Amino acid sequence: MAPPILAQKDKKLFADLLSQYENRQLSKGRKTADQILKKYPEHGETMCMKGLILVHLGQRDEGINLVKEGMRKDLSSHICWHVWALIQKSEHKYEDALKSYIQALKFDKDNFNILRDTAVLQTQTRQFEGLVETRHNLLRLRPYNRHHWVGLAVAYQLNGNLDEAKQVLEHIEGFLRNIGTSNVEFSELLMYHVRILEDMGDFQSAVDMLESHDRAKGGSVLDRMASTEMKARLLAKLKESDADDEKKTAWTERADAAWRWLLSQNADGYEYYKGFLANQGIDLANVTDGNREKALEMLRDYSNVQFATAPRRLALHVATGQEFQDLIKPYLTNGLTKGIPSLFADLKPLYKDSVKRQIIEDIVEELRATFATSTGDSVQPTTYLWALYLLAQHHSYLGRHKQALEILDIAIVHTPTLPELYMTRARALKRAGDPHGAARAMNDARLLDGQDRFINTKTGKYLLRAGMVNEADAIFSKFTRGGAPAGADLEEMQAMHYLVEQGDSYRRAGKLNLALKKYYVIQKVFESFREDQYEFHQYSVRKTILNVYTEMLKWEDNVRSHPGFIHAAVATVQIWVALYDDATLGPSLQPPETTGSDVSSKKAINKAKKAARKGQPEADGANSKKATAIQPEDRGLEPPRPRDDDPEGLKLVLAEDPLERADKYLTGLSELVPQNMDICFAIYDVAIRRKKYLQAVRMLARAHSLDSEHPGLHSRITHLRNTVSSLPEPIPAPVGPILAESIASLLPAEVSLELFNSQYLQKHSSSPMAIVAHAKVAQILKAPQDEVDSILFTVLKEPVQLDHEVRVHAFHVDEPFTYCGQAAFAVLSYLKEMKSPRAEEFRIACNDRFELSTLFRSDEEIDALQKSFTESGESPADGEALETVI
Repeated sequence: MAPPILAQKDKKLFADLLSQYENRQLSKGRKTADQILKKYPEHGETMCMKGLILVHLGQRDEGINLVKEGMRKDLSSHICWHVWALIQKSEHKYEDALKSYIQALKFDKDNFNILRDTAVLQTQTRQFEGLVETRHNLLRLRPYNRHHWVGLAVAYQLNGNLDEAKQVLEHIEGFLRNIGTSNVEFSELLMYHVRILEDMGDFQSAVDMLESHDRAKGGSVLDRMASTEMKARLLAKLKESDADDEKKTAWTERADAAWRWLLSQNADGYEYYKGFLANQGIDLANVTDGNREKALEMLRDYSNVQFATAPRRLALHVATGQEFQDLIKPYLTNGLTKGIPSLFADLKPLYKDSVKRQIIEDIVEELRATFATSTGDSVQPTTYLWALYLLAQHHSYLGRHKQALEILDIAIVHTPTLPELYMTRARALKRAGDPHGAARAMNDARLLDGQDRFINTKTGKYLLRAGMVNEADAIFSKFTRGGAPAGADLEEMQAMHYLVEQGDSYRRAGKLNLALKKYYVIQKVFESFREDQYEFHQYSVRKTILNVYTEMLKWEDNVRSHPGFIHAAVATVQIWVALYDDATLGPSLQPPETTGSDVSSKKAINKAKKAARKGQPEADGANSKKATAIQPEDRGLEPPRPRDDDPEGLKLVLAEDPLERADKYLTGLSELVPQNMDICFAIYDVAIRRKKYLQAVRMLARAHSLDSEHPGLHSRITHLRNTVSSLPEPIPAPVGPILAESIASLLPAEVSLELFNSQYLQKHSSSPMAIVAHAKVAQILKAPQDEVDSILFTVLKEPVQLDHEVRVHAFHVDEPFTYCGQAAFAVLSYLKEMKSPRAEEFRIACNDRFELSTLFRSDEEIDALQKSFTESGESPADGEALETVI
């Protein structure tokens, strides 16, 4: 049935309705819509507009239903499709909204507003081919608007059409030639043009363009530092071309002048020194004996620049032997005399060289002895203190925990009021495997400076690692918004360190429901990153901040490769797999059923939880009415934040589709981080249980190419072959033969699983994690429990290096941290997972072996440690009350 046609008078009324909506006169617009619908009840466009207004007025469900009904009445109206696209966009359904916009354009191809929104959504969804066409249409409608030309150039670049982008930019610059030399937007446009030329490989034209617009010569590029950096980089790329020696010599001289000017502006720029040396053929990452002296000579030229430490520090990286010893001693003396707390962090990269590491230790020990016996004004007492501090960090980093703690005890007796000493003590105890002692030491540091947010944050993190979640929240609440729980406020602030650490803490405690909730909050944080870019697609083009904008798009495309997200994804998958493997695990996490006498108290608790989630106490009736009265008329198109009806994740762990949920979390990660072993294993664990055998073997093949001897790979290869060979019927072609061939490439068919397992153990007999992998394979092969236990207990014997620390990478740092006894703890965890009767025997043996560690204490002892911390008067809840800063 064709939609009704409005009379001329009613068309004017409908135009008023559109105007009222644009001006947000929502109540008037609603009355106007009702007036039209009274006469034309089947008019779809008016129904859609009224529905849109109702959504703005807060009547979301009623408004969306009315929009859907209006669309059914008139599917050929661009207004109906536009309204529906706006609602979909407000719900962040960008792909669906784009489809609606494209439908709208079929009925009104020259609608400027629809085209503009379509271009933004095409950028958001990375549909760059369609973006080019849309930008062409926008330019055709308004050819005299500079922003549409810029938008077309960006669209061409994103779609890979660099030649077309260059032509558009040249055209823009042609009609902006008289704009002046102090226009920031024009300067950014020129820099963007240079970047396009660089991406095209036309380095000579890029350099020429930079020089012709040089600010020092009256040009239009205002950011001289950025343009000089780009010029130096481009000249370096020109040198790699097949030009003659004369040209290469000229380019080298010009690049040298550029780097020297940059160093004159910032003599502490490490990247400038790297470029400066690379221009002379010296790679700082691979200095050879042939160019070592030349590199040192070039660095000496800048070593006397006042306050510049970068050349002296880089010289330590380059120098070796006696020359290194001659350079490091004054460097250390200067840092200790000045009392630089970050001196060890500065020197730590040098520890990759064992010779340099030993030289540093010898010199610091010598300085310590000298400072300890010095009297008078020649040496300040604090110099001796900082020498002790540096030496303690040195020994702690190398795993000499007892020595580090002994030195720290001396330093604390010397100066008991320096928070850094207690923080280093906490780090040493953490590495020694004592999270509870580490938390106590970090709290001691906090009590010395209660207003320091960094120390408070570190204390909260250490408390989470010790399993004291409530005490950690008490710390974090000192700096969160008043009236709201610390957890809710930190989630809103997207505090990744808190979310990851709390999720891990709940997981270690066996509270998988709460751990899953935290890990899914991390997923929402990264989804919000994707959504936040939406506003910048139009803004960046309008303001001509194009280089930064295109870099942001690349960052957004790879944001989920962040170690924090990877950590959460792997942990989430492991929990879902555990819930799938053990159907009783989810129900066991449910709280015990309450009796009838507990109903009232349960209701009170639930009411308090709801009030906490709102961040404010329950309002009475009068206050509720007052709040309703002051609410604005326009509630916006954004849907209200849904209430969490499962705050503790109790329903989540009972989900009937754990593998599908795990697979959804992993979507796209295999392409995003192809070099990550944990992701390969996580995808395999899900795929093999979903009977996706080709996907499973593909992940193991990738892991094999990364590390063919990884313990996790060994057990999974065995698991895959055993699973496939145990199928009741062979997998038919074409999958079956391909799968068999792929498995054979990992483990030849003629090699039995028993032989494969024994050969692996012989090759890695001193590795505790290899022994764990060997035991897992024995269990897969149906070995008796006693035999598996005996295999695991061999980690306590020679030549197994159980006392060596296992390097574990933290998501938020580049350097790994260590836990003494981590491998032994993995063995204990596996024994408990198998419900081995010898788990307690192994725990006691490890507790005797690792004196400083509390990882192997009994549950009663750990509870006592936590209780003593709370009752000692040092609990964070009893600390200094701080003014809340919003």
